[in-house]
Amino acid sequence: MANKVMVITSEVLGNGPEELGKLLMKNFFYTLTSAEALPGAILFLNSGVKLLVEGSVAAESLQVLAERGVDLLACGTCLDYYQLKDKLVVGQVSNMATIQEKMLQAETVINF
Repeated sequence: MANKVMVITSEVLGNGPEELGKLLMKNFFYTLTSAEALPGAILFLNSGVKLLVEGSVAAESLQVLAERGVDLLACGTCLDYYQLKDKLVVGQVSNMATIQEKMLQAETVINF
């Protein structure tokens, strides 16, 4: 799946109660850590960048994914907007040009 890219645009998964959405996102990434096939990159935009910072429900699982070779790229503009750039604990700050390039070069882009 190295030629596949995931785009995360929210800190919650799905529509409904925020608490449930955070639980679902935490479980999604935890489950992904044990998958054989991983995406080459996961791109975090908008409030999705909150998953990469201190206190995130998914930071531990995302660290495992990073250690397994998945590129975790956070939108720098989004981190600035939420004033979270100094709280990043996993992944790296990126820019829209790089994020766009990753998406355009991917065979498959999975959005959620």
